[in-house]
Amino acid sequence: MKHTISVLVEDEAGVLTRIAGLFARRGFNIESLAVGPAEQVGISRITMVVPGDDQVIEQLIKQLYKLIKVLKVQDITQIPCVERELMLVKVKATVSNRAEVIQIAQIFRARIVDISENTLTIEVVGDPGKMVAIIQMLNKFGIKEIARTGKIALIRESGVNTEYLKSLEAKV
Repeated sequence: MKHTISVLVEDEAGVLTRIAGLFARRGFNIESLAVGPAEQVGISRITMVVPGDDQVIEQLIKQLYKLIKVLKVQDITQIPCVERELMLVKVKATVSNRAEVIQIAQIFRARIVDISENTLTIEVVGDPGKMVAIIQMLNKFGIKEIARTGKIALIRESGVNTEYLKSLEAKV
């Protein structure tokens, strides 16, 4: 199972290296990694997606707490969260299929951020499932390049689980 781990750290040189080293020493792969300033000056939030079972992740969290400059670690996998990812995708777009590519981008609420005679570059923001879905739709045109950020996430203070609500809507 993939787990989303949120880590608050003091914003100092070497913190990310120590965390990555911990994962490497234990043979863990970090599938997604996003780092940026948090709400407080001098604090950064690291959001990681890591494969592993609950017991392994629990042990990993204990190890993260032992690192210097790590302030808070949370497995937010089962907690209602707002999750987003950013992707830029460059798609082959000829005169004959350009309108269809633009229409797909509009359906996914994506933006065209660059255009040339033979390509369109599309900016997509959303949950990881949205990224997979638009890639599947654009594959038939030919994808030239993709750049993706890692997943970022914040716990929903409302406690509303949107995944649960989506499953209810699907049944109606």
